[in-house]
Formats: sequence, C-alpha cells, structure tokens
Amino acid sequence: MSYSIQLYTLRDAIQEDLEGTIRRVAEIGFTQVEPYNFVATAKELGAALKENGLTAPSGHAPLLSQDQDQIFAAARDLGITTVIDPFIAADRWQTAEDIQATAAALNGAAKKGAEYGIRVGYHNHQWELESTIDGRTALEYFAGLLDPELVLEVDTYWVSVGGQDPVDILTRLGDRVKLIHIKDGPLTTDTKAQLPAGKGRVPVLDVIAAATSLEVGVVEFDDYAGDIFEGIAESLAFLNAAGSTTNNAAANTEGAQA
Repeated sequence: MSYSIQLYTLRDAIQEDLEGTIRRVAEIGFTQVEPYNFVATAKELGAALKENGLTAPSGHAPLLSQDQDQIFAAARDLGITTVIDPFIAADRWQTAEDIQATAAALNGAAKKGAEYGIRVGYHNHQWELESTIDGRTALEYFAGLLDPELVLEVDTYWVSVGGQDPVDILTRLGDRVKLIHIKDGPLTTDTKAQLPAGKGRVPVLDVIAAATSLEVGVVEFDDYAGDIFEGIAESLAFLNAAGSTTNNAAANTEGAQA
C-alpha cells in the first residue's frame, strides 16, 4: 500500500518554512505528498521534493475557478499525474441540475488535463453525502455523470460525518475510487478533534480494504489540537504496522499451503 500526506495538513508549517517542512515529512518516513495551492509554490516546492526524494502523484487545485492551463502546467512540472478539485460548495449539491452542471464542467476539465497527460478527480466533503438525488447520495449521482477517465478521491472521514458508512460507499463506487483521504476522530465537524489514524471512530483498515482499486492512501488532518508532526507520524506508523501484520499473515498462509 502506498501512502501520501496531504500538505494542507501542514499549511502553517509550510507558510513558515516550506523547505524545512518537506524535509521533516521525509524524515518521518513519507515518500509521497499531495500538494495544494501548488501553482503559487511550484518552483520552491519542486526543488524541496527533489532534494528530499519525494514524489507528488496527486495534487489539489480549484479547477472550476482558476486557470486550468496554469494548473496543469504546474502539475506537469511537479510530476503530478492526477489533479483533484478539492471543494465544490454545499449549495451546489442540492439539485440534479446543479450536480449535472458540475459534472459537465469537470468532464471539460478532464479533456483539458488530458492534453497535458494529466488525469482529473474530485474530493468530497460531508454535504455530498447528506444530500440525496433520485434515491442516491449526491456523490453517487455525480459519479454516474462523470466521463470514464475521471476518478474520485473519497474523503472517508467526511463520508462518515455525512451520515454514510464509508465501507458501503466505497463498495458502491467501485473502481472509480483511486485515492482516499485517511483521517480519524470523533466523526464531528470539530476539526480540532481529529486524531491520528487508528485512534478514533473510523474503521480505517476496513475502509482501506474496501477501496479495491486504490492507488494511494492520503493521510490528512483538517486540523489537530496536538503537535501536527507527531500526529502524522503516528498515523503513518499505524498504517505501516497494519500493513506489516497483513503481509506477515499472508506470508504465513502461503507457507502453510506450500
């Protein structure tokens, strides 16, 4: 399993010292990052990633409100192969007509991205799960309108906050889901209460297992009351330990069958 860190988690540290923050991310053990606002920081960020041996397979950018050519050009320079629109406001998820318009706009962005060799995706919050259209969550209705090449990055925490079971949602969305956001906590909108993976109410390992076409699991905190570097280190340690346990169990099973 491949893990990344959404750099929005470290936004305060990045504002103070981008290069030093990226170095600490590498020292903690991450090999991949998911940048945000990368058009503005592309040159400095690219240098820091190269210096520390990190890659950025995905990145967040507001594709429907900023210059797409600038976004895709910066993504290409950074080696980002999937650009994800991270936020469409809650009022745009209440009617079929609005969701259809959003899907059409993202389908258009995907065609532009393809010119740069870049895939387009979308990342949810809770309101796409709270709203229902034709008996389905707005997120599932939206997924059915997307061109085949578009992908979803499901934020499994916000799925739960939105009142849905993330395992069920991931199962129903199937191979459309190529990335997930991994976070934990009490399943409330109080972002300061979020916790390292494995410490809250999200069944993190079940969620990962349910994303059967998963390429990257992205660790994220929207906010955190503790030391954020300790928080991301705890999350990565939990995920790596769980992966080691799974791999060992699989190896033991194969050995017993041999």
